[in-house]
Amino acid sequence: MSQAGSNLLSLGLKDHDRLNKELGGGVPRGSIVLAEGDYGAGKSAMSQRFTYGFCEEGHTVTYLSTELTTRGFIDQMHSLSYDMVDHLLDENVLFLHADFDTGGALSDEGEGERKELLKRLMNADVMWNSEVIVIDTFDAILRNDPKFEALVRQNEERQAALEIIGFFRDVISQGKIIVLTVDPSTVDEEAIGPFRSIADVFLELEMVEVGNDVRRQISVKRFAGMGQQVGDTIGYSVRSGTGIVIESRSVA
Repeated sequence: MSQAGSNLLSLGLKDHDRLNKELGGGVPRGSIVLAEGDYGAGKSAMSQRFTYGFCEEGHTVTYLSTELTTRGFIDQMHSLSYDMVDHLLDENVLFLHADFDTGGALSDEGEGERKELLKRLMNADVMWNSEVIVIDTFDAILRNDPKFEALVRQNEERQAALEIIGFFRDVISQGKIIVLTVDPSTVDEEAIGPFRSIADVFLELEMVEVGNDVRRQISVKRFAGMGQQVGDTIGYSVRSGTGIVIESRSVA
């Protein structure tokens, strides 16, 4: 077995924020990371912070977005002071836009028939070559896959999830990391249950009202293979021109 800590992929940026330290020194290789949160909780910003940090540490990342175009991705990363242009040019990061409507990477080619998106995702070999694969947001793919939808309607959630979960396990068996962001309010609780069960790292991103303030926090629900101690609750904010900022702990 390798030395303690050497199995972790550092999230880097230690001079920029304390996220890597708060998460115990990095994410274990061979992990599925599930980041859950409602709209506005900061899922995209957090997955973009992961992506930039991994790239800065010399790792390769595939980032699949169901919302952003390449231009939108570059602009949003730049607004958070995560400059991705060199990483894109150096092919440290592969950005893919999952466009369901207009002929993009995972969209329909034929009219009137929605393709099985999960199957197409699994067959898109190029996206699984990186050390880290980020899918933001995974729930949009689940919602738009008619086969998955139909099985969930028949209360066959486990059956619906079985194939993609088996595929994910094959990917992480190669020491890769898969990061999935999910808005739980957009899919049935039962549909997301199997993915919660298999996640090695399960983070819940929440917005909490404290007096007149709304604060963001990461609740660490599960962290298998952690390095040093991982905090149960990590307060953070997303600031334009700075990115993710870990807030000092305070008693509410």
